[in-house]
Amino acid sequence: MFPPMAIASDLPPRLGSLTFHGPLSEARAGRIVARLAAVSPSTVLDIGCGWGELLLRVLESVPGSTGVGLDINAEDLARGRDLAKGRGLAGRVEFSEESALGTARGPVDAVLCLGAGQALCDPERPYDPSFVLHELRRLVRPGGRVVLGEGFWERAPTDEELAAMWPGAHAGDHLRLGPLVELAVEAGFRPAWIESASREEWEEFESGYRHDTELWLAMNPDHPLAAETRERVDRQRSSWADGYRNILGITYLTLVPVTRT
Repeated sequence: MFPPMAIASDLPPRLGSLTFHGPLSEARAGRIVARLAAVSPSTVLDIGCGWGELLLRVLESVPGSTGVGLDINAEDLARGRDLAKGRGLAGRVEFSEESALGTARGPVDAVLCLGAGQALCDPERPYDPSFVLHELRRLVRPGGRVVLGEGFWERAPTDEELAAMWPGAHAGDHLRLGPLVELAVEAGFRPAWIESASREEWEEFESGYRHDTELWLAMNPDHPLAAETRERVDRQRSSWADGYRNILGITYLTLVPVTRT
């Protein structure tokens, strides 16, 4: 006998408690937006935008600016359109369900790529942060800005710690911060600002990522989707708590392209 089909309103909730899809606080977001607004970008591109919260805040801070957010998750894009409409920005932003691989959406004045470098890469090849940085350099105009959110190892993980992370995790998945910044320089940038997420930002994100689903599981333990949802959420939580917590960092690099002669 098959379980009854779940209707949309009966499904486990997804990411409703998050403002940003990453370990980013209101205070840090405000500083990033202020630094971007100071150079008055007229065009902004958000790679792997999700619902584009930071993109919308940049547009709010720069009157007359326009933006494009690219993602392949239709649900997140719909949320972004709703947010834009509610803030009176619908006519100034496009949320497009498309791949960023080889995108011709640039060059623009400002590029955002927060935890979404993989969107610029061939999924059949190993992740290459150098390639990501060269693509971002291609997409930004002279005098523009790139804000890149990229993972890095706070310290070298042990084999035991790697085994507790995501499936197939290995030490080559990320660089240390210094070598990552050097790749940005080699790609044609100067790092105008280097910062990284705090432990508090990580905990806010990790808890918020699962918050609504945990509440749903507590209230619906016998739901037809409960078992698979519980297994997924428990695996995610363990991957963080027993694996990459205090080992994997994320840096937010504000990059300025070097003028080419």
